[in-house]
Amino acid sequence: MTFFLSRLFARWAPNRGWLVPVAVVVVVFATSWPLMALAEPAGSELVRPGNYWWYFVVTTTTVGYGDFSPETLAGHFVGAYVIAGGLATLTTVFTKLASVLEQAKGRRMQGTEAVRATGHTVLIGYAAGRTERIVAQLLADGVTGLVLCAQVPAHPMPGQPVDFVRGEPTAAEVLEKAGVPRAAAVLVDVADDNEALAVAVTVVHASPASHVVVTLRDLERAELVRYVDPRIRCVQWHTPRMVTEELTSPGIAEVYAELMTAGGADTFSVTLPESLGRLPASRCRTALGRAYGATVLAARTGEGLVVNPGWDAELAAGAVLYYVGPRRLTGGEIETALRDAEL
Repeated sequence: MTFFLSRLFARWAPNRGWLVPVAVVVVVFATSWPLMALAEPAGSELVRPGNYWWYFVVTTTTVGYGDFSPETLAGHFVGAYVIAGGLATLTTVFTKLASVLEQAKGRRMQGTEAVRATGHTVLIGYAAGRTERIVAQLLADGVTGLVLCAQVPAHPMPGQPVDFVRGEPTAAEVLEKAGVPRAAAVLVDVADDNEALAVAVTVVHASPASHVVVTLRDLERAELVRYVDPRIRCVQWHTPRMVTEELTSPGIAEVYAELMTAGGADTFSVTLPESLGRLPASRCRTALGRAYGATVLAARTGEGLVVNPGWDAELAAGAVLYYVGPRRLTGGEIETALRDAEL
């Protein structure tokens, strides 16, 4: 009977979600209780309302604690009916659950599932190998909640903790599905600069509050992008590391650009005079900063390059200093500033 009911419900409600297992449980419970009441002797503890629901649950789930059990032969048949109903229900539930999980996985792989996250990072565009490197660097930097939005047939990185949305990135509905209006940062990394400009227009319109980074092959086009919104940060396409740094530290690309632009805050190197002997890095920092407004970035000694040397670090005689300053300093100026700081 239970098999017949489950088959009947399966045929009657193929697209009704969880209705089939619920209906099977309700029918088995509603029919087994009066049958058990008829089969068991009068006054049986089993068929009391406070006990039968518990017996039904532990029996249908095949746990079987044994605190309640039928006493008569007819009661045993009713108990077998309850067990069969439970097995049919569990089979239906697990089948439905497997189907739901498979469908969810399919939607994720096909990029049709809408993203419900907030404060996440959206990567628009996919280039084999390059996008994987950007994702790996972001994950290494502790960035979570990554969403890839691209026009590719299926999820290109199924093994990575990255959600995928498929579609044309200039379509507002695709950006909505990727959660761009709620994103903290958006990277536009597409095939060419013209497409990058078109996508940037759509992204800024969809999410004016997000930090938007656009990669360009020709940085001369950055002026065109800034016409769209002056807050958009443009990064050279061939420097993926700078791309990830700009995503995680907004504005850092502008600092790099200033350092590499003639007439800006230029970077220089100078060899410390051998006559000064070993020097603490702290003296170099304070002396050059006070005397010439220079900031020490790194030092090269016989042991190699040390970026941002520690305050207590010792620099060997003849070490090379790398610094940011308004102009190039001579060895004599360096020696004078360091000797004055020693006094």
